[in-house]
Amino acid sequence: MLNFDFHNPTRILFGQGRIADIGQHVPAQARVLILVGGASAERSGTLGRARQALDGRVHDTFSGIEPNPSFETCLQAVQRVREGGFDFLLAVGGGSVIDAAKFIAAAVCFDGDPWEILQKRGRNIHAALPFGTVLTLPATGSEMNNGSVITHRERGSKLAFSSPHTYPRFSVLDPAKTYTLPIKQLANGVVDAYVHTMEQYLTYPANAPVQDRFAEGLLRTLIEVGPRIVAAPEPVYDDRASLMWAATMALNGLIGVGVPQDWATHMIGHELTALHHIDHARTLALVLPAMLNERRDAKRAKLLQYAERVWDLREGSEDARIDAAIERTRAFFESLGIPTRLSAYRLGGETVDAVIAQLQAHGMTQLGEHRDVTPEVSRRVLEAAL
Repeated sequence: MLNFDFHNPTRILFGQGRIADIGQHVPAQARVLILVGGASAERSGTLGRARQALDGRVHDTFSGIEPNPSFETCLQAVQRVREGGFDFLLAVGGGSVIDAAKFIAAAVCFDGDPWEILQKRGRNIHAALPFGTVLTLPATGSEMNNGSVITHRERGSKLAFSSPHTYPRFSVLDPAKTYTLPIKQLANGVVDAYVHTMEQYLTYPANAPVQDRFAEGLLRTLIEVGPRIVAAPEPVYDDRASLMWAATMALNGLIGVGVPQDWATHMIGHELTALHHIDHARTLALVLPAMLNERRDAKRAKLLQYAERVWDLREGSEDARIDAAIERTRAFFESLGIPTRLSAYRLGGETVDAVIAQLQAHGMTQLGEHRDVTPEVSRRVLEAAL
């Protein structure tokens, strides 16, 4: 096991009706700007309950944060914060709204061009406004980590950053808030959480059995509840609760301590989203099966462990078990209605060229746990995903 530091300061308020407890965790004199995406938070009543829970505090609402939140929209919110004298943010939504809140919180306190935050991956963040979240879509784990991904639409760039200053103070996780979500978004959430886990788990052995077993438990849970959630005629609270907590645990830092991490699938997926506006989780489903097959030698030991412990594959040759594990991963994504081939989006070889150009432009030329995913390797992965 590798050396590590682990500290996660986010308080989780889990369960039905926990929005009512927000007032206990927002300073009494705070001026709060609520951040939301579209109209769904208003229609579902979640936004109204959040406002009520603020219990007379001065507050206003900034709406319009996009899926894959844009740098441009975030700057509009920064201006609103400064003009209104707000000193606390409340993100009501999914990972995109929460990611935006992190960038806005940092940019308000940043002395300089906020684009530099993204260029330097957040290493230049020295302060940020405090913020909390009300999670409505389980997927990204952003509600309990310090990372964010922001898209600069004019530049066609999608860049990640993180900072010790951008953890939420608290996050409300009410599984019942998922009841009004479209099945497509829930399926995305399952895949997002699955690939987050895989990026930290499926690398090479590091004598970290605790982290491995945690990760394998998350993967098996998602395999179990994902198809049930997609097929259920009515929402089942326990399955939604399992998905919500699994998605949070997949990226709150716990399973990633002391082990090597990959993230090459994410870096390639980000470029597909920036170029073609494909949902983030769906880009991960496009890339991961091909990535695992391309890097089967470097990942051989963990692929065999994954085959046995997650998919119960114990018979046949090593290569046959690896083939079967990758194929079951692909089939799992497809069973949720999420394609694993670029052709499903009518994308061909020209997209491969464009993605490679973007990876090179953003310095993504040595990816993966061994830093050996070069543009040539990324090209083979994308060609295998056609």
